[in-house]
Amino acid sequence: MAGKGPQTTTDLVVVGAGVVGLGCALAAVRRGLKVVVVERDARANGASIRNFGFITVTGQQAGAMWRRARRTRDLWAEVADAARIPIRQTGLLVPVRRPEAAAVLEAFVQGEMGERCRLLDRAALADRAPELAGRELIAGLWSPHELRVESREAIPALTRWLEAQGVDFRWSTAAHAVETGRVHTSRGPIAAKAVAVCPGDDLVTLFPDRLADAQLLRCKLQMLRLADPGFPLSAPVMSDLGLVRYAGYAALPEAAALRARLEREQPDELAAGVHLITVQGAGGELVVGDSHDYGATPDPFGHAAVDRLILDEWSAVFGRPAPPVLERWTGTYAWSPHGPALIEAPLEGVALALVTTGAGASTGFAIGEEVVASLLGEGSPA
Repeated sequence: MAGKGPQTTTDLVVVGAGVVGLGCALAAVRRGLKVVVVERDARANGASIRNFGFITVTGQQAGAMWRRARRTRDLWAEVADAARIPIRQTGLLVPVRRPEAAAVLEAFVQGEMGERCRLLDRAALADRAPELAGRELIAGLWSPHELRVESREAIPALTRWLEAQGVDFRWSTAAHAVETGRVHTSRGPIAAKAVAVCPGDDLVTLFPDRLADAQLLRCKLQMLRLADPGFPLSAPVMSDLGLVRYAGYAALPEAAALRARLEREQPDELAAGVHLITVQGAGGELVVGDSHDYGATPDPFGHAAVDRLILDEWSAVFGRPAPPVLERWTGTYAWSPHGPALIEAPLEGVALALVTTGAGASTGFAIGEEVVASLLGEGSPA
């Protein structure tokens, strides 16, 4: 049933105030367009704040995803300055403890996506990051390309800045139906020249047939916030397990031997989709994760055994027990077996866009640019 209320007229309606929706709003504002954002929640509450805030370039899938990650990184740097969003960390360290993992890193730095990355031997790794005290560490990768923000502060800050630029946010407002030139919401219709539907992991409300055709599932992840370990982190950290999850590494021929060894040595981690990311906040606390559990509706519970796998991997890299856990949470995002993003035009003047892997912070702004460009006739959804 359509909501009651006067009709609003605008240039662009964005359905969804997650990172892709905000990317669309940002791209539209930069073109001087009037924008209304419709969001069913009262504030940012989904995957866009339940993550590392880690804008990851290195290791992303070759092609469109890598290009989007580089562009999104640049846009984050620009908007962070304008919106006074602190960049908490830069760069990436990938310390590894297996010769097979070192071989993957060596192959990676020799390719196009390894530009400006540096392979570190044991001594160079210890010199750059003395906090990495795992006795088995034999090599590492340093990348200068990454940025890290605190998502739970960055997304609200970006929203406030967009509001200051004239974006009209309609919180606690559901979009019931979309047609060419109009969005029907719980607070009345909105007429618009164009509509961008950015549903996150809501796979049934708008254009469910299109989303069903993409064979989408939800991915549940588990994450932890740890107390200050008593040392500064030189950069965000990944480990051996990430080299078989991130397609930029995993697609290399050398990754097959690493996967075979991990299947022997860490089968529980692979089964739970565990790999290590560690980032640090302004107060010294760490955000650590994560895991991956796929289903139409994954259970909402955090499992202690999965947390233990994550913390054990942390201890193997840092060579000490993990600090006390301050917070635990789960998040979900849309996932597709067919690629890292879905961008379609289900109707004339309407775009449907969502990230279909765990890289919203890393690619969402670039996707927003592509969506707005396509709606303005500057290109077609890819």
